[in-house]
Amino acid sequence: MLSDQEFDSWYQCLHLSEATKAVIQQIRSREPVRRVGGGGRNVCGRYPSYKMGRTIQFESHKVELPAIEEYENDDDVLEYYDQPLHLTLSYKSKSGRTVVCSHVPDFFVLRQSSVGFEEWKTEERLKQLAQKQPNRYGQGENGHWHSPPAQAYAQELGVYYRLRVDSEIDWISYRNRQFLKSYLIRDYTIAGEVSTLIISIVTDNPGITLAQLLESARVSSADDIYALISANQIYVDLKAASLTEPERVHIFASQQMAQTHALLVAHEMPITTVDSLKIINLAVGTHVKWDGKSLSVLQMGKTKVVLRGESELIHLTYAELDSLIRQGEIANLAPQSKSIKDTKAWEQLIKASPEDLEVANYRYRVIKPFLQGQALESVAVSERTIRNWKSLFNAALESCGLGYIGLLPKRAAKGNRSSRLSTEVWEFVDKIIEEHYENFKQRRKLAAYGILVREWEKARRIDPCPSRTTFCKRIDQRSGYRQTRARQGSRAAYQQLPFYHALTLSTPVHGNRPFEICHIDHTQLDIELVCSRTGLSLGRPWATILIDAFSRRILAVYLTFDPPSYRSCMMVLRICVQRFGRFPETLVVDNGAEFGSIYFETLLAAFSCTKKQRPTASPRFGSIVERLFGTTHTEFFYNLQGNTQITKCTRQVTKAIDPKRKAIWTLAKLYEHFCGYAYEFYDQRNHPALGQSPRQAFATGLSQSGMRLQQKVVYDENFQIFTLPSTPKGTAKVQPKIGVKINYLYYWSTDDSFLNPNIEGTSVPVRYDPFDVGTAYAYINGCWVRCICEQYSYLQGRTERELQLVSTELRKQKKQYANAVSIRSKDIAHYLESAEAQEALQLQRLHDLALADVHKYLHQEVQVVEQSQLKNNNEQINNINISYQLEQSSSESINPKLVQPYKLEELW
Repeated sequence: MLSDQEFDSWYQCLHLSEATKAVIQQIRSREPVRRVGGGGRNVCGRYPSYKMGRTIQFESHKVELPAIEEYENDDDVLEYYDQPLHLTLSYKSKSGRTVVCSHVPDFFVLRQSSVGFEEWKTEERLKQLAQKQPNRYGQGENGHWHSPPAQAYAQELGVYYRLRVDSEIDWISYRNRQFLKSYLIRDYTIAGEVSTLIISIVTDNPGITLAQLLESARVSSADDIYALISANQIYVDLKAASLTEPERVHIFASQQMAQTHALLVAHEMPITTVDSLKIINLAVGTHVKWDGKSLSVLQMGKTKVVLRGESELIHLTYAELDSLIRQGEIANLAPQSKSIKDTKAWEQLIKASPEDLEVANYRYRVIKPFLQGQALESVAVSERTIRNWKSLFNAALESCGLGYIGLLPKRAAKGNRSSRLSTEVWEFVDKIIEEHYENFKQRRKLAAYGILVREWEKARRIDPCPSRTTFCKRIDQRSGYRQTRARQGSRAAYQQLPFYHALTLSTPVHGNRPFEICHIDHTQLDIELVCSRTGLSLGRPWATILIDAFSRRILAVYLTFDPPSYRSCMMVLRICVQRFGRFPETLVVDNGAEFGSIYFETLLAAFSCTKKQRPTASPRFGSIVERLFGTTHTEFFYNLQGNTQITKCTRQVTKAIDPKRKAIWTLAKLYEHFCGYAYEFYDQRNHPALGQSPRQAFATGLSQSGMRLQQKVVYDENFQIFTLPSTPKGTAKVQPKIGVKINYLYYWSTDDSFLNPNIEGTSVPVRYDPFDVGTAYAYINGCWVRCICEQYSYLQGRTERELQLVSTELRKQKKQYANAVSIRSKDIAHYLESAEAQEALQLQRLHDLALADVHKYLHQEVQVVEQSQLKNNNEQINNINISYQLEQSSSESINPKLVQPYKLEELW
C-alpha cells in the first residue's frame, strides 16, 4: 500500500480534484460496503493480499480471483479495494421506464496514471444482460463492453468505470503464477554450485524442455529450477505452456535467446530443395510405395513428414523425402481415393443405430461382388432389390463421396410422425400442467387430469379432450430439473442438474500439486459411543477431516462430541502442521458458520491461505470430501459394534439391537483406530480416480512440483498459541491490579508482567485456550505470556463449550436470556458448585473428559504414527530425499513469533 507521502505525490501527479480525493480517501479508509456471497453457482472467498496487507473478497473464483492475481502481479496497479462504494445508476429499461438502482463495483483500482472502478463479468453473462437491459450494458464496434449509466456516474466522481470480461484472463499465465507464487513471495536460497550447474545446462541446450532439465539435473531438486525461473535467472515464456506440463515447457538462458530461437525455427525452409511438384501436392492420407511397402502419409509437420506402415512409423525430413523421390525409391504420390465431400454424410453415419449399421453391412456384402463386376449364380435377394441397392450406393457415392450412406435404412423418415393434436391444444395442456401440477401442492397426475377435463368443459371446446395417457406422457416429457424444482424445491432438484464439465482452459478443479487445494468438512458419525469412566452412552461424535484434493490423501482427522465449530477447524489444521509441517494454500469449505469465524479467517490470512466457499446446498463442489465420508462409513464405521445403520429403519429397532445398548467404543479408542485407517490403510490403497495410492500420488506430486521448504511451518508452542482464538477486538486492556478481561473473566500474567507501568492501561493482543478457559495468553514485549483466571481453581480444565452452557443457564435464571447480561467469574464459580450445574453439565463434562483423552493421544501417540509415516515416505521417495521431520527447521520457515498480532483490517 502507498504511504501518506506516496499517496499525496501520486494524487498531485494525476491533478485530481479535491472531491475525487475525498472519495478515494473514503474508500481507502473504510471496510467494504458489502460482504460477498457466491449465490447458487459461484464459489466465493477471501484472498490474502501481500500488496494490500489485508484479505480481499472475491465473488467468483473463475473471474474475480484471477483478476485479483492480475492486480497482485501488475506493477501498474498501486492499490485495489473490493466492494468499494455504492453507485446510484439511472437508466431506461427495455420498455422505456426509468430505473434507478444501486450498484457496487467489484474493485476500485489505483494505477500509475489513472484511477477508477472495474467490474468483472463473464462474456456470456454480459450478453444475457445486454438483451434484458440494453440501456445499461452494450458492446461497442471494437468489441469492448461498456455501461453508460455507470460510466456517467463515475465521470461525475472524476474516475473511470470499466467493464472487464473473462476472455481477458490468460489462464496459462494465471496457472503459472499460482505455481511459482511461493517462490515469488518467500525467499528461497539456492547453492551457488547448483545454480551454476542448472544455468550451464540451459545455456548449452537452448530450448531444453523442463522435463529434460528435471531429468538431467538430478543433483539438484525441482525447487532449485523453479526458484531460478521465478528469479528470471533462466527464462520461460509463462504464457506459452503450463509448468505442470513439463514436456511442453521450453527453457532458455535469456528472453533474447528464446526470441532468437523462435526466429530461426520460423524462417527454416520446410523443403531444402524443391524439384518436384509431387512433394507440394503431398497430403495426409496419400499412399506411397517405398521398398516394396505400401505406406500412407500420417502427419505433415513444419520440417518433417510421418509415414505409417502396417506395423511401424517412419519419420523423414522433407530433404530426405525429396532425395528419395529423386532416386526413384518412392513413387505413386497420388491420392488414395475420392475424399468425402459432404460433412452431412458423416453425421448420418454417426447417428446410425447398431441395427441400421447391421442392415447396411448386409446390403453391402450382397452387392459387393456386383460392384466389382462379378456375377453370382445363386443369391437370396431378388435382382430388382440388388439393382435398387446398387442405385442407392452409386447415388450416395456421387453426391457425398461415401456410397455406404445410401445403404442405411431410412426408418426415421417412414410413417406419419406428425402430432394429431394441434399446437393450440398442446398449449392448453401445458398451461394446466404448469399451473396445477408443477407447484408445491404436488398434485397427483390423475388429479391434474381431472382439472384439465373440467377446464376443457368450461372452455366449451369442440375438439375432443386429450386422453389421460396422453396427458401423463406430456407430464413425463416435461420432467427434469425445472419440474422437480417447481414441485419440491431447489434442493430436491439439485441432483437433476447436469454435471458441470470444465471445457475451457482454467485452473484444474483439484489443483496441480499437493497442498495447493485442500477440502475441510464435518460429518456426524453413524456410531454410538460410551464413556470410558462411567460406561454411560455419550451419543454420536462429529468428525472433521482435511483432505488434499490433488492426491486424495487424508491430511488430518479430528473427533469430538461438540457440534462443528472453529475449534474443530483449528485443531485439524494443527494436526496437519504437526504431521507435515505445511499449511494448505487454498482451503475449500462450505457455508457453515464456523468457517466464517473471525478466528478461523484470521488464521488463514496469517499463513497466506485462500479461502474458497462453495455454493449453498451444492455438495458436488466438495465431492472429494463428501465421497470420503461415504467411503469411511462403509469401510470402517459400519464394521464396528454400535453403528447406527439400523436406525434408518426406525420401526425395526428393538431393545435387543438398539445401537445405544450395543455401544462399546470410547472416543479415544475410536480416534486411535480411525487414525490408523486414515493414515495407513486408506493412504496405501489404490484410489480408483488416481490409479495409485494417495501416498504415491502425494510423493510423486512433491517430486515434480518441488518440496517448497520455504513454506514450512514450525510446529512449536508459538504456533499452538497462534492458533488459539482471541476476543472480537483481538486485544484487551490491561487494568491495574485486575489484569485483562476475556469473555467475562479476568486473567493475570504468571510472570507479573502486568505490573509494569509501561504495560498498565495499554491494550495488548490476547488469546485464550478453548479447551482450558482457566488459561490465556497475552502478547507482551514481543513474546506470549501465560495468564491464569482469577477463579482458576474452579475453571481449570473447563472447556469454552461448558462455559457457554453455564452462561446460558445464568441468563435464564436472571430472565434476561435474550439480552447481553454481564456474567462475572464469581457467578460462574458459584454456579459450578451448585447441584443444578451437576445436572445440567453432566453430559458436557463427560464429553470433555472423552475429548481430553483424544488430546492426550494427539500429544503422545501421534509421534509414533508420524515416525512410521515418515519412514514409509522416505522408503518410497528416497531418491528425492523427502523428509518431514518436524524437529528440523529451515531458515525459510514461517516463524509465528514474527507474525503480527491481529489487526483491524484482518478482523473484518
